Amino acid sequence: MKIKWYGHAAFNIVSENGVGIIIDPYQSGAFGGALSYGPIRDEADIVLVSHDHDDHNYTKDIKGKFQIIKKAGTYSVKDIAIKAIPSYHDPSKGKERGDNLIFVLDVDGIKIAHMGDLGHTLPRGIVDEIGSIDVLLIPVGGFYTIDSKEATKVAKDIKPLITIPMHFKTEKCNFPIAPVEEFTKDKKNVKMAGSSEIVITKATLPKEQEIIVLSYAL
Repeated sequence: MKIKWYGHAAFNIVSENGVGIIIDPYQSGAFGGALSYGPIRDEADIVLVSHDHDDHNYTKDIKGKFQIIKKAGTYSVKDIAIKAIPSYHDPSKGKERGDNLIFVLDVDGIKIAHMGDLGHTLPRGIVDEIGSIDVLLIPVGGFYTIDSKEATKVAKDIKPLITIPMHFKTEKCNFPIAPVEEFTKDKKNVKMAGSSEIVITKATLPKEQEIIVLSYAL
């Protein structure tokens, strides 16, 4: 399985059989240019959208005949098992920014959770519904989502083998959010990938928990 981080909360996951999954595609140049990652023009079989904001739901540049999943439920597409779990974009049960979906995927026998724009720590019921996770894609920048301390708690509750931070401030994201260092500064086993893409198999999953910081692709 290949995992590529485009930037912001957008990822491309490709299974060993070549099934392409794009999660939370942004609109390049959205919010008056505050989000300046390049357009996502890859081909996909499945597109997952955690919520309808321009930095998470833009599918017009994506190629291929893909199925869009943007509602809570359990799905199976091209032998990829997907669970979309309801949550909120804020700590006020959606009163400030609306709803959010957490996606749990089984790709090549590896369990992945993409937290979308999660705006709160997790009650026990959601932690149990998410279940055992190998790879966690989690927002860490704060303001619009959970911040570094809240993300630390969520990761501690979920206990993934690999945590990949997302939705943080970079040269191409001029949102009032924190850089990734706020999340990683007090952590052990932090690895800078030096690339936008990593390959993970069941055999190469780490035995101890680690954080992998990807470089944005676009």
